[in-house]
Amino acid sequence: MADPKGFLNHEREIARTRPVEERVKDWSEVYQPGSLLPIITKQASRCMDCGIPFCHNGCPLGNLIPEWNDYAYREDWTAASERLHATNNFPEFTGRLCPAPCEAACVLGINQQPVTIKNVEVSIIDKAWDAGDVTPQPPERLSGKTVAVIGSGPAGLAAAQQLTRAGHTVAVYERADRIGGLLRYGIPEFKMEKRHINRRIEQMRAEGTKFRTEVEIGRDIDAAKLRKRYDAVVVAAGATTSRDLPVPGRELNGIHFAMEYLPLANKVQEGDLTVAPISAEGKHVVVIGGGDTGADCVGTAHRQGAASVTQLEIMPRPGEERNAGQPWPTFPMLYKVTSAHEEGGERVYSVSTTHFEGDEDGNVQWLHLTEVEFKDGKLEQKPGTERRIPAQLVTLAMGFTGTDQQNGLVEQFGLELDARGNVARDADFATNVPGVFVAGDAGRGQSLIVWAIAEGRSAARGVDRFLTGASALPAPIKPTDRALAV
Repeated sequence: MADPKGFLNHEREIARTRPVEERVKDWSEVYQPGSLLPIITKQASRCMDCGIPFCHNGCPLGNLIPEWNDYAYREDWTAASERLHATNNFPEFTGRLCPAPCEAACVLGINQQPVTIKNVEVSIIDKAWDAGDVTPQPPERLSGKTVAVIGSGPAGLAAAQQLTRAGHTVAVYERADRIGGLLRYGIPEFKMEKRHINRRIEQMRAEGTKFRTEVEIGRDIDAAKLRKRYDAVVVAAGATTSRDLPVPGRELNGIHFAMEYLPLANKVQEGDLTVAPISAEGKHVVVIGGGDTGADCVGTAHRQGAASVTQLEIMPRPGEERNAGQPWPTFPMLYKVTSAHEEGGERVYSVSTTHFEGDEDGNVQWLHLTEVEFKDGKLEQKPGTERRIPAQLVTLAMGFTGTDQQNGLVEQFGLELDARGNVARDADFATNVPGVFVAGDAGRGQSLIVWAIAEGRSAARGVDRFLTGASALPAPIKPTDRALAV
C-alpha cells in the first residue's frame, strides 16, 4: 500500500489545461506541460490497495492499478512502467483517451473523489519514454508462421505486437496512407499528438512487425489471396460505417459525417494539406451527437474559427451525480464537460432534427428541430416546440452501425455477422472461417479504446493457439465480457 493515510491527507487533483484563449489558437495537446509533476506522487498515494481492487474489474485490460500506483508513489518509475506494460501495450494512448471506467470503479469513489488513475498512468508512461525504458522486445526465435492483421487501430496494433513478440511474422494492412486507424485520423491532435503513435510504430518495426499502408483488403487484395499468403488473419477493421440521418434536406452541401470532417483537420497537421477542404471558419456549425466524437468536432470547429458552435443531443441531459440505476461500481452516465466544451459553444439536449433548409445554391443554411420527451418508454416530439437554428456546416456524430461492408472484405471472406451487424466470433475470437479471427470494434461494435486493446491482445492469444496448439500469451477476455456494464 502506498500511504495508509494518503486519501485522508490529499485531495484529488488532476492535470491542468492550458488557458482557453491560448489553446484554441493551436493544435497542441490541451494540458499544461509539467502540471502533473508536482502532484502525481501524492495522487498515487491516495490508492488504498484495496483487498478487492474493483478498479481491476472496471478496466477491460485488467490493469494492475494498485501495484503501479504504489511504484509511482515511491517514484520507482521503471518498475511502475513494467507493471503498466504487463497488461497494456499502449498506455500513452489510454492515459490520454480512455474515459477511465477504472476510476468509476475505484473503492474510494464510494464516498470521496476517486484516485486519479488515468493521470498516474500517463505520468508513468511519459516518464518511461523520457528515461528510455520503452525499448523494442523482438522475439528470441521465429515460429515460421505468418499472420496478416487488417486494420491498424488500437485492436490491430495490439494484436500485431503480441503476435510478433510470440515469434510470428506479422504484416499489418491499413487502407489509409498512415498507420493508426482512428487514432491517427479520428482523434484530433489537441487530444493526442500523433508523435505518440509514431514512436510506438518505430518500436514495433524494430520488433519485426511489417506495415503496409494504402492497401485495402477486399479491393486492392482479394481476401482469398490473403488467406493463401498467410497462415492466419486478424480482422481489426473497426466499425467505420457511420450512422446517417435520413431527413429532408440531408442531400444539401455542407452536411458531413464526422469522419469526413475530422480526418481533414488531422491531415493539415500532418502537413498533407494547407487548408482543410471542409472547414468551420466563419460558419455557424451544428454538431449532431453528444458523445466524444461530437466533442471532437466541437473542439475542431473552435480551432478553425467557427462563428458559432451548437451541439445537439436527442437524450436528456445526464445528471452530475450517480442515479439509483447506476450504483457504484458501474460506469455512470454523468454530465461531462470536456476540454472542447470549456472552449465555448452551446449544448442542447432532448431535441431531434426534423429537416434541413438550404439556399438557392443547395448549401445548408438552417437546421429545423423540435424538443422530444419520453412517453411510455418512447421518445416523442413535443408539439409547439419546433424552431430553426443557423447551420452552415453540420457534422453527423451519431455513432457507427458496424464494420464496412462496401469494400468486399466481409463477403469475400464469407464472414458471418451477428444480430447487430458485427462479425461473429467464438470465445477464442475465431470467426466461422478457419484461421480468420476478429478483434475490436469489427466484432464488438463501437466501443472504448481499452476494449480494443484488450480484444487485440486476446485475439492474439487465440491466433497463437491456432498456429501452435498452445499459447504463452496472457489469458484472453471473453467476447461477451463487459467490464462493469461499460
